[in-house]
Amino acid sequence: MKAIFCESLGLPNQLVYKEVPDLTPSKNEVLIKVKACAVNFPDTLIIQGKYQFRPDLPFSPGSDIAGIVQAVGPEVKNYKEGDKVFGVTRYGGMAEQILVQESNVFPKPQGMDYKIAASFLYAYGTSLHALKDRAQVKEGETVVIMGAAGGVGLAAVDLAKRLGARVIACCSTLAKLDLCQSYGADEMINYTTEDLKSRIKELTGGKGADVIYDPVGSHYTEPALRGMAWGGRYLVVGFAAGEIPKIPLNLALLKGCSIVGVFWGRFAQEEPHNNMANSLQILEWFSKREIKPHIHKVFSLEQAPLAIQELMDRKVLGKVLIEI
Repeated sequence: MKAIFCESLGLPNQLVYKEVPDLTPSKNEVLIKVKACAVNFPDTLIIQGKYQFRPDLPFSPGSDIAGIVQAVGPEVKNYKEGDKVFGVTRYGGMAEQILVQESNVFPKPQGMDYKIAASFLYAYGTSLHALKDRAQVKEGETVVIMGAAGGVGLAAVDLAKRLGARVIACCSTLAKLDLCQSYGADEMINYTTEDLKSRIKELTGGKGADVIYDPVGSHYTEPALRGMAWGGRYLVVGFAAGEIPKIPLNLALLKGCSIVGVFWGRFAQEEPHNNMANSLQILEWFSKREIKPHIHKVFSLEQAPLAIQELMDRKVLGKVLIEI
């Protein structure tokens, strides 16, 4: 099989496109012929050795995949050769084949394109876990979404509207804000030209945000937190801007708010039944055409380093895909 490999930690231009032996499933593994793989922000970190875990070298990046079952391990009960599926794993997706644990594989609904299927689990799984499980968003509450045109951010806009929230989308360009508006965002803030705290307060009549969803971090975090309502919930999702912020904890005290961590991968491991319920809910909403990922651009497997670089350069609106 052909694959993109990280043989030494570094930037996307150091990744290698090469041919390696085919894979063989063991026990409860499903061998999938990959048709599409999404590029997610952790892919930009894992190849540099900056993510929460470090795979042994060499490895292929890519965690969100969709494809066709080629073979199954002896303990696999629910899948067979030829089944059309999608799934999630820690890495390995930017390849013609991947091995995925049966528990992390889902049947691909009829009519769902492989590229759409590969765009779901990471972004929508993260965002539903954040909004539903961690923030417990209630209908009518105001949710401020940072980096709202990115993969997880746009999924959060989509899902927050589905949960009945009022959404304030925060982005860095007019094009990104326009996309968020098309996904139902009620208000928009350009945080490169507007004062974030003041605008949040202004748009909420001085009350502040009930929930802030933050996959961006850096110097945007503190002004956003200063725009929090009494008893609000600040969701720490990630640090796409590169810097992990140091939060003045007196703000949490003064606002009686909660600073809540969101780590969907760990949640999926620790609470598989709850994660399965969330995944089934996402699929139900998709089947009713109530939610849908936005695909920014599609690259070939050989072009995967360019796709990762485009994400690092913050040029992506929604999801960027590798099609194999």
